[in-house]
Amino acid sequence: MRIGAWSWLLLLLVSLQAPNLLAVEKGDLAPDFTLPPLRAADIAMAQAVSLSDFRGKVVYLDFWDSWCGPCRESLPALDALRAELPGDAFEIVAVNLDADPAAGRRFLAQYPVAYPVASDPAANSAATYRLRALPTSFLIGRDGVVRHIHQGFRKADIGMIRAELIELIAAD
Repeated sequence: MRIGAWSWLLLLLVSLQAPNLLAVEKGDLAPDFTLPPLRAADIAMAQAVSLSDFRGKVVYLDFWDSWCGPCRESLPALDALRAELPGDAFEIVAVNLDADPAAGRRFLAQYPVAYPVASDPAANSAATYRLRALPTSFLIGRDGVVRHIHQGFRKADIGMIRAELIELIAAD
């Protein structure tokens, strides 16, 4: 756990020193990644999670950690939103950043979701995307371009997220 805390501290310090250096912003092509799945059932099937596998769909890319208080609200709300939107046009892809993947699995046992969840204990994807808060989400168009970025989560945010998704699904 200490290693994870130090990794986050280093990530925060780098972010403060160079706030826009290589930051993923609206209008940028979302950087691809391939990560192992977090859940035991997915691990047994040996299915890696790659962002590029979802090209052609609108993607809500969500970075979270088990200690994140707002994640307790966002994951179930996003799972409900995923159930109401068309699966052929939209997917949520989550990346768990716990240094100990078992902590992320315990979290999902309490707050289960039906969408793909990758594990990134080294937080390499967080460094690539230059995260400054958790949860942080990137709404990505079918073309792989970042359309919206959300930092943090409040229950009231789900209405805005739903509207952005519906608009993007209809437009692309």
